[in-house]
Parts: sequence; structure tokens; C-alpha cells
Amino acid sequence: MKKLLLIAMGMMCVSSLVFAGGKAEEQTNVEKGLNIAIITTPSGVDDGSFNEENYNGILSFIEKNPSSTVKPLREPSGDVAKALKVAADVVADYDVEVCTGFQFSGISQLAIDNPNTKFILVDTFPVDPANPAGNVVLDNVYAMLFAEQESGFFAGIAAALETKTNKVAVINGVAYPSNVNYQYGFECGVKYANEKYGTSVECVELASQAGTDVTGANVGGNYVGSFADEATGKIIGNQLINEGCDILFVAAGGSGNGVFTAAKESKGKVKVIGCDVDQWNDGVVGDSNIILTSVLKVMGINVDKTLQKIKDGTFKGANEVLQASTDSTGFVKTPGHNQLSSDTIAKLDEAYELVKNGTIVPASNFGGFSVEEFKVN
Repeated sequence: MKKLLLIAMGMMCVSSLVFAGGKAEEQTNVEKGLNIAIITTPSGVDDGSFNEENYNGILSFIEKNPSSTVKPLREPSGDVAKALKVAADVVADYDVEVCTGFQFSGISQLAIDNPNTKFILVDTFPVDPANPAGNVVLDNVYAMLFAEQESGFFAGIAAALETKTNKVAVINGVAYPSNVNYQYGFECGVKYANEKYGTSVECVELASQAGTDVTGANVGGNYVGSFADEATGKIIGNQLINEGCDILFVAAGGSGNGVFTAAKESKGKVKVIGCDVDQWNDGVVGDSNIILTSVLKVMGINVDKTLQKIKDGTFKGANEVLQASTDSTGFVKTPGHNQLSSDTIAKLDEAYELVKNGTIVPASNFGGFSVEEFKVN
């Protein structure tokens, strides 16, 4: 009898919703949650770094909104046109597309043509279709860039203060602006330590691995040429180790796993600085660890917040650069997840505050000045 009563009450509720018209439809839309796609290229959401951090932001949102779903889609080639095609092919199937990487800067026309779909871009702003040299703010696109040069700066200081050989290096994936920012920031950090703390540290570069940025300029550094080439990452890592480097800052996505392997096989001679996320767990070698520290780009939390705004109906399109001033860059000093000396941590904390308040501005890919022009006060 109770069962029949419950069924009858349920039918009454359904009838009430039907007669409520638009309100019932609105309630149903809220209850069904968001249907989300995350599109990555060339590595997937299990890269242990950039893409995984963004994916974890989505998972955090879904944990609080369990009626929402996510589908990871990977375009393996890294080709810009193919990445945009994946986004276009599925645009009608999802409420939100989270697109990670510089490859998605050309998504503007797709967003304009599909105003009911929301887009979250990480590491790029949408290019203006009418002026490819400029960017455009769109009502249905939230795009975030990060001041990677700040986190790279912290990595450079840490490397310069902790090296024993006085030779360090940064290894990057592709010379997209975000990666060049990490490189330039790292080089500024080493320069800062040399001038302020009296270290004498060299940033080692392999001429054969110099990067070419999106303008065609040679930016030097050590570039794998891919975010998904572990084999080449290991080769470059070993080359730099053979040059005497004992600390390697790795900003290379999945290619960085190869560098980690090279460092692990060095039998304690080499430490690695992780990138984007806390990579401590990736550095385990038996009962030891190769991670010196990791520098951070706080993407997941910002993806989570943006999805919540979409869910709440408070979303607004914008292009924003996120910095230390919004706690979106930084470094790991959590006990048990770094091997920095207390003196190094104190110096990094001091530098962090100077970066946060704008006293220190490291060089970046399009920041208007070079590493050589970076001034140490």
C-alpha cells in the first residue's frame, strides 16, 4: 500500500512539473547537470602534468555536481587544424568544451557559430577572426593565460641555490608562449640568484635543441619539439646530464616523463623540478625521490570555478591573465614534497612576495624585454 502511495505521489509530482511549463523545463535542465568535453593534444589527461591538472579541476566540479559528466577527447598529432576539427565535430554534443593548449586559439569562429556552447580555454586567448594579429572577448568563452614566467622564476632561483655543479637547465616541450615563458622565467631566476646571492650558475643549452617561437624567432633553450615524445625527452635529459647539469627544470608535458627516467637512472646525481602541478609522486625511486620541488600553475581550481559559474548561471566571457596576485602561480614547499633547504625556502618566500606585489617582473615571451634586460634590484 505504501509502495502504491509513493508511486501515486511520484506521478502527481511529474504532472505538476508538466503543467508548470517553462519552470519545469528550467528545473530539469538544472538537475541534468553539465555535459562536458575536455579536448587535449597531443598528450591526454593522464600526462601527470598540464592536461591532468585541468582534468582534475573538472573532476572536482563533478564531485560537487554529480549529475554532470565529462568525456576526455585526445587529438594525438598536435596539429592545430586537427585539434580545432575535434572541437567542431562534437560541439553539438556538449554544454561545455574545455580546450587545453595554445592549439585552440583559433576557436573563435566555432564559438561565434555556437553561442549556446560554453568554451573554457587554458593557455590561450581566442584570436579575432577579423584581425588574426589580435584577440577577441566572446560572451561564451572564458580564456585563461598564466604568468608562467613567475613560476619559472621560482624554479630558477631554487635551481641556482641548490645546485652542486653550478650547471642547470630547463627542458621544454614546444616553444608555445607558455613554454617560452617558463624558460625565460627560469633564466631570470638563475640570473637573480647569481646577482643577489653571489651564486655562479650557468644555464646550459644544447644548440641542436633550440626552440623557435610562434613568431619564428629563435628562443634558445632545450626543446623536445613535442609534448608526447618520452624517448627524445630522455635523450635530451641524458645529454644535459652528461654536460654536468645536476638540476633539470622540466616543462615538457608527457615528454618530460623521459627526462624523469634519465634523472632516475642517474643514481642520485640529478634532481628535477616539476612543473604545473606537485609532481612529487612521479619522482619516487625506491625509497628516495628525484623531485627537488615543483612549480605551480593553478589551473584546476580555476577550471572548477568557471564550471560552477556556468552551472549557477553567473558565467561571463572574459580573457584573463592569472598571476601570483591571484595565487595562480607558485612553488611547492609542503613538508615531505620537496627537498629544498630552509634557507632556499626563505629566499623563495621573499621573492614570491616581490613578484606578487609587482616589484619583480621576470621576462616573458611577449613581455617587451629580454632575459638580458631583466634587472635585479
